[in-house]
Amino acid sequence: MKIKYFENTDTLYIEFRLGEIVESKDLDENTILDIDKDGNVCAITMEHARDRADIPHFSFEQFAA
Repeated sequence: MKIKYFENTDTLYIEFRLGEIVESKDLDENTILDIDKDGNVCAITMEHARDRADIPHFSFEQFAA
């Protein structure tokens, strides 16, 4: 998984998996979901991310199964 934040456009891009994107679905006017040929979510793009996702307070945790 890759997470990228583009400060100049205030855009958050989260890539969950590599794959050829065959469809992009608008969830709302500022959120796009990218889907591969098998229906898997590959990525999500969020505009106006600082207000919508509280970017300055981002953290990541991974737990063992």
